[in-house]
Amino acid sequence: MPELTEEGIESVLREKALRKAQGLPTEPLPKASFLALSGGGDDGAFGAGLLNGWTRAGNRPEFKLVTGISTGALLAPFAFVGPGQDGTLTRVYTQSKPQDILEERSFLSAISDDALADNAPLGRLLERYVTPDLLKTIAREYAKGRLLLIATTNLDSRQAVIWNMTRIAASGHPKALPLFRQIMLASAAIPGAFPPAMIDVDVQGKPYQEMHVDGGAMAQVFLYPPAFKLGEIGKRMGLERERELYLIRNSRLDPEWSEVQRQTLSIAGRAISSLIQTQGAGDLYRIYAIAQRDTVSYHLAYIPESFKAVHREEFDPSYMRALYQRGFDMAKRGYPWESKPPDL
Repeated sequence: MPELTEEGIESVLREKALRKAQGLPTEPLPKASFLALSGGGDDGAFGAGLLNGWTRAGNRPEFKLVTGISTGALLAPFAFVGPGQDGTLTRVYTQSKPQDILEERSFLSAISDDALADNAPLGRLLERYVTPDLLKTIAREYAKGRLLLIATTNLDSRQAVIWNMTRIAASGHPKALPLFRQIMLASAAIPGAFPPAMIDVDVQGKPYQEMHVDGGAMAQVFLYPPAFKLGEIGKRMGLERERELYLIRNSRLDPEWSEVQRQTLSIAGRAISSLIQTQGAGDLYRIYAIAQRDTVSYHLAYIPESFKAVHREEFDPSYMRALYQRGFDMAKRGYPWESKPPDL
């Protein structure tokens, strides 16, 4: 937490230094736009379409801060870089097939191994699109005071871990690129469905491995920890600026009816999905309270109740294309952002 506070302060100092070097005013600083991208599996097609439609509308801001969890972590680096990566989002979320994301394991392997499926195909997809050039671009933006954060869950310690992806990109370390990809893969590693990511760490000179899985095990979306009091920090720094948050929930908010079979896996699966749905809704209220405290204007988007495309399987290409198009069309026309969570 202290590291994140320090990083936030230093990002503003870097931004000020750059503006001063460019002969631009530093008091007040221009409006800071934040983007938070939630989990949601193949429903990430909604966020991909919305971002691209927003570009087409001509008023998509450059984000000071981008955060992502799970499928939001897959979207986040490309959303952070900006419209130049819109084509990547289109290809990943409209042209991918289930076999591009996962390899199913046999029943016996699933029981004895660490997951029901192997996410090696997704790893290869990340190798294709998360390139050295992408990291160089992200590193340049870090120098300008922008931040990209991705969350995973350390399963051993039961703690959420927020990774400063911009700092990793700017580190120049020879292992920065594989670590960057590994964190993205970890954040989307649904426990039990996909294998965990074993991340190498060094503790007091001794090598260890931490088991990291989907950040959604702790939260479906995040902005910054509640203890990070942005408003107070800004006042202490004598910093005046407007701030706005755009939160894209890659999921629905209305309850979806589905007949549950009287079988163990069906019952457990439906119960877990209900917990995730409720947790995700709670995250919206938590972030709204933080935004109110820190004087950050709140803008929420989510999959509308009117979207009725049939979802035949996980990462169903026809479903994802339809959802991408819905997000694109809504944003291109001028997305009807909601200024608070439902029922407030």
